[in-house]
Amino acid sequence: MSHACKRFSTVVTRRAMLQTSAAGFGGLALAGLLAELSRGADPSDRAGQNSLAADSGPLAPKAPHFPAKAKRVIFVFMHGGPSQVDTFDYKPLLERDDGKPLPFDKPRVVSSQTGNLLKSPWKFRQYGQCGAWVSDLFPNIARHVDDLCIINGMWGSNSRHGAALLELHTGSDTFVRPSMGSWINYGLGTESQNLPGFITVCPTLTHGGVNAYSSAFLPAVYQGTPIGNASIPADRAKIPFIASADNTPAGLQRLELDLANALSADQLSMTGPDSALEARIRSFELAYQLQTAAPEMQSVDGETAATQRLYGIDNPQTRNFGRQCLMARRFAERGVRFVQISHSYKWDQHGNLRADHGRNAMEVDQPIAALLTDLKQRGLLDDTLVLWGGEFGRTPVAQGGDGRDHNPQGYTMWLAGGGIRPGIRHGATDDYGYYAVENKVHLHDLHATMLHLMGLDHRRLTYRFAGRDFRLTDVHGEVVREILADPRA
Repeated sequence: MSHACKRFSTVVTRRAMLQTSAAGFGGLALAGLLAELSRGADPSDRAGQNSLAADSGPLAPKAPHFPAKAKRVIFVFMHGGPSQVDTFDYKPLLERDDGKPLPFDKPRVVSSQTGNLLKSPWKFRQYGQCGAWVSDLFPNIARHVDDLCIINGMWGSNSRHGAALLELHTGSDTFVRPSMGSWINYGLGTESQNLPGFITVCPTLTHGGVNAYSSAFLPAVYQGTPIGNASIPADRAKIPFIASADNTPAGLQRLELDLANALSADQLSMTGPDSALEARIRSFELAYQLQTAAPEMQSVDGETAATQRLYGIDNPQTRNFGRQCLMARRFAERGVRFVQISHSYKWDQHGNLRADHGRNAMEVDQPIAALLTDLKQRGLLDDTLVLWGGEFGRTPVAQGGDGRDHNPQGYTMWLAGGGIRPGIRHGATDDYGYYAVENKVHLHDLHATMLHLMGLDHRRLTYRFAGRDFRLTDVHGEVVREILADPRA
């Protein structure tokens, strides 16, 4: 028996520990960690790049259903709903008919009273070899249009922030369901033993909050790990550690955790599976391992001055989101399977569109363009799927003078890398940008396509709960093959 296991036997025998911890997936995770110790693994070896052993529990790497085009996802979330007709969906008739009534019926469900057509305050220009139209809000992202697949025909089922945000993140606008990052980790496992497989940086505190990165009824080990929240600047957002880590020797921390794990396992033996407790066991163990890996992973101080300038970290306007984008690249290259960064909650312009959309775009344009540039230069864009967008778009008609209402009927998201066909526009809204009318892509279709690129068949990625099989796309969703680099794949 290894020295580590002898220390553990002073609290509870290893046999008893494995028996009691078998009550749930948290126990399986803990058993895997103990197995690593019993094989003589050095607990101080936490570089963050080691592959999990095949028998190391629910987070072990799993084979995809078929060869994957993407190994990881970076979701760049614009919370609040950016306006498609002011960004990536050029509408000449909207400019021509500014101030006139919409010549067809508005949808029945809107937030409040809306008025006549409102042209975009920004000019649109064509960029790249593909000639895509992009507004002056995003001059830096515009230079990457030949790498983008711009979906102008997106639509969702709900016009309210909370429900629409959950539909985007979980596939359901009415029930608590596992988030897309959790489904991917459930389907594929993690590439790193010592880092979370799903990280969300500065996630929103509103409109669903933790449910946007929850594992719901999936085992708790697949839940996203939040780094900070929307109220904390990115330079202060950290993965939480054991509070006394700096002052407590690693060996003593190990004994403390062994005792806590034994008590937790005893509780599980009496109560049966407990998702919250199982998650706590895993989170304590992961936090212990992260003490060495996470500080280096999170810090951007070691990046060159040129890289930091590229992301705009030297500029007060772009520093915060620039740091998020740079962290996303660092997490992705270290094996984190799903990374979300959020510009939250800023894009909800029912009024003051020109000033607020202008400020928002200024904060994110350079950092997002830098992320695309950096991924491409490092050879990571080919197998990293980048997804950009909000929970819905906005109306082409005015609200509150200089503003736009929520619009899930037709809006824009874009994708890049990871097996996506570059330099194309897919789908279209009507002449004024209200309804998706051509090659419509529902959020279920987006999820099905994302899973497909990760090597997962959305119809086969299921989990049985409460007597039925669930999946991210529920009973819906079709892979949008027209936007794949290889439609036959």
